[in-house]
Amino acid sequence: MPDDSINRPSTIPDYQRFKDQSSKISNSSLPPRRTFLASLSAPVLLSGVAFGQDRPAALKGRIRQGVTRGVFARGASLEDCCREAARFGITGFDLIGPADWPLLKKYGLVPSMYPLGPGGTIADALNRRENHQKLDASLRAAIDECAANQVPNVITFSGNRHGMADQEGADNCVAFLNAIKAHAEDKGVTICMELLNSRVNHRDYMFDHVAWGVDVMKRVNSPRVRILYDIYHAQIMDGDIVRTIRDNIQWFAHFHTGGNPGRNDIDETQELNYRFVMQEIARLGFTGFVSHEYSPKQGSDPLAVLQKAVEICDV
Repeated sequence: MPDDSINRPSTIPDYQRFKDQSSKISNSSLPPRRTFLASLSAPVLLSGVAFGQDRPAALKGRIRQGVTRGVFARGASLEDCCREAARFGITGFDLIGPADWPLLKKYGLVPSMYPLGPGGTIADALNRRENHQKLDASLRAAIDECAANQVPNVITFSGNRHGMADQEGADNCVAFLNAIKAHAEDKGVTICMELLNSRVNHRDYMFDHVAWGVDVMKRVNSPRVRILYDIYHAQIMDGDIVRTIRDNIQWFAHFHTGGNPGRNDIDETQELNYRFVMQEIARLGFTGFVSHEYSPKQGSDPLAVLQKAVEICDV
């Protein structure tokens, strides 16, 4: 998850700010506040398409790319974000709530992940049985809303340990997911549990190693209960990204990107070879979304950074 905060409509959870501030740990500096139009002052080209034209960029399409709000300039309106995402050939927009789905769809964007809330919070979610009754009701309602609006995924979390053993937490998550999976299957909506690092950003988070989540997925064994594999977080905790993807792709429904260290740009200034990672994801026939969730480096042009990210992932 990004270490940036952004302005959102009050009706939608500020997902990225919550995720970063909840741990009070930051691994990158915030980009300077600027106007969105300033970032468009020069004509940046992608696949021969200049900003300001209506025709979207022509991408290969082997990777379905999405975005989150944090990759854009701080203070940019959601409509500006949608317009520019569409011009880049991006097709998904994560973590935007129902009130703004019509705006996304106006620009041909899929609301690719229902935001934080119905599936709990990072610190307080499925691993505690006392949460199950409340979360069952809220998640079922979100699944219904997703199904009615062609939204493919809804996010959930393990929750923090707070002294709980990992095995007990896994058992509790399995019990919850087994109780709700038939509803998700009937509606054609995938519940995505996110892997997060507990070393830098989210201290005490339980689902901090992929093996823990894969064990939960295997025990639930539903095509509509899967992992949101955040490559940045996984690199911090486990590394061995491509081998992990090859061995476990059947349990992954969604990916997030971010450079390490710092959760910034995914270019050559960080340690992950994202082009190689994307080539492997495409080779494996993955058909879900890969959504960008980095924070542009301080002083950079967010649209130029996004252009580079799209190019890297367009394999």
